[in-house]
Amino acid sequence: MSARDLALGVDVGGTNTDAVILDGFGTVLAHTKRPTTDDVTGGIRASIAEVLTAVGPERHRVSRVMLGTTHATNAIVQRRALDRVAMIRLGAPAATEFPPLTGWPQDLAEIVLSGSAMVGGGHMVDGTPIAPLDRDGILRFVDGLDSFDAIAVAGIFSPSSPEQELEVAEMLRDHLGQDTRVFLSQDIGPTGLLERENATVLNAALYSVALAVTDALVTVVAEQGLDAQTFFAQNDGTLMSLDYAAQYPVLTIGSGPANSIRGAAYLSGHDNAIVVDVGGTTSDLGVVVGGFPRESTLPREIGGVRTNFRMPDVLSVGIGGGTIVDVVTGRVGPESVGYRIDREGLLFGGSTPTLTDAAAIAGSPVAGRRLPALSPVTAAALEQALAFVTDRLDAAVERLSLGKADIPLVVVGGGGFLVPDRLPSAGEILRPDHGGVANAVGAAISLAGGRADQMAPMGDRESAIEQASEAAIAKAIQAGADPLEVSIVEILETHVPYTAQPTVNVSVKAAGPLARLGAATPTTA
Repeated sequence: MSARDLALGVDVGGTNTDAVILDGFGTVLAHTKRPTTDDVTGGIRASIAEVLTAVGPERHRVSRVMLGTTHATNAIVQRRALDRVAMIRLGAPAATEFPPLTGWPQDLAEIVLSGSAMVGGGHMVDGTPIAPLDRDGILRFVDGLDSFDAIAVAGIFSPSSPEQELEVAEMLRDHLGQDTRVFLSQDIGPTGLLERENATVLNAALYSVALAVTDALVTVVAEQGLDAQTFFAQNDGTLMSLDYAAQYPVLTIGSGPANSIRGAAYLSGHDNAIVVDVGGTTSDLGVVVGGFPRESTLPREIGGVRTNFRMPDVLSVGIGGGTIVDVVTGRVGPESVGYRIDREGLLFGGSTPTLTDAAAIAGSPVAGRRLPALSPVTAAALEQALAFVTDRLDAAVERLSLGKADIPLVVVGGGGFLVPDRLPSAGEILRPDHGGVANAVGAAISLAGGRADQMAPMGDRESAIEQASEAAIAKAIQAGADPLEVSIVEILETHVPYTAQPTVNVSVKAAGPLARLGAATPTTA
């Protein structure tokens, strides 16, 4: 193997920041779990420093650093540090009944939206223009704005007919300056207008948030003196360069679950399985198919906003190590002590019964601690809580398995001891080594990826697949893949209803190993 064969993966969660170092053969050389800090940088700095210390003089072999984070999600949910966005919709007069940001929470809309316009433009499903592009109306709109940080543009059926959005972007930069931040919906999601428009506005609003996180990662890598390429994990279990992540931060929102699913598949050696990642507050279940997370086919709601960009098909249940057990009513959760478990849980000298205490009373070794003497009422409530956990997890596995009872269940996460050794709806239950940091492992092993959609009449199906494949490969290379090794890993075809002639929508995913250090890659630190 090359002397520069080590990969460093980091995953920033709500409670902990995990880090691992893998060698060129995929062996875990070092791992850690450190508390997440309010500024994110502190947790990243501490976790990276610890694993680098663990490998000692071999640290110079680290050539890649990959980061997965929930920072973008938290910014939306907490309404924090978001940019002001001007929204332009191309589609009048066909799409004016529901204005931009319809259905958004009022407080979030007031923070993000600096103004909106619905102007002539857009296309029919077959590519026929709905109306001529209203260039003068667009320029009048932006000239009338008081202030804005970015502009989002969404046209009807722009993913399959991108010309107008591209023209608008060029026109705006010529008019306002080449540094104007313009975000196009064709780069964010598939054809559904309102959800794609919502995702594009969120993406534009997250630019400064993403830039702060990417700068933090570059700073920590530089502080450690690493000559390493830096990458971000994205929603589909692949990676993208920091430049790409700063341009498309919304694509990082589902990276946490995607990393856990990818990492669990890798550590267990099973490319087709159900994965349960048990944390302090929730258990997140997903499905790995061919080594990648199964994607949801339904629109997803982020911070109260309905979107349609691709996310892992994840089912979250309120079961975690810190989930509170009410000994009076017998209710289990959904409240959790979270990161305070080391102060409030019974095992740690506190007074709050949790599911970690329930596992301990059943005999699971937890942090080498012993439970204090419990009253009969408390002991009975904790024992009953474990039965509740088994029923909830079994129902969740059955829902994801789609009736197949022999699919392996891979258990990862710090609270994995809550999962029993047998569930009626699951096949073999696997608990791989290093499962507690599966999310960071998933980040470290990921490929760089890209996706593209193309809609066409059924007779032009082959041409649509070819065009979408070329676009997906180009996006994967832009995200950091080696141009010589990138390949198509998935082709999905969906028939489009209510069209004058049979029409198909083609979605193509490309992925490939990261370009080697010293090759033409987008970002180095």
